[in-house]
Amino acid sequence: MRDCPETYEASPCGAENALKAQLIGKIGRLMKERGLKQVEAAGLLGVKQPDVSKMLRGDFRQFSVERLLRFLVALGQDVEIVVKPPNGAEAPALRVARL
Repeated sequence: MRDCPETYEASPCGAENALKAQLIGKIGRLMKERGLKQVEAAGLLGVKQPDVSKMLRGDFRQFSVERLLRFLVALGQDVEIVVKPPNGAEAPALRVARL
């Protein structure tokens, strides 16, 4: 895992952290929609409850983007990665489509 500062600046690490935050937001919403407690989610995700708590509080350095995508699959979501040219004046970026 690369050493990234804890900022969301326009840097590779900043873009990665912003992407992770979006993915974790979706994970948190899915847990809430299903009424899953952290301990139940931990069992589904294959981690310990304190790790789920840290992740949901924004301490996600230990989780790669790939691992977060696997968490979404474990929560019953299809994950699709799309690579395409940017639209018009939009700058190329890592982003999570409206989920």
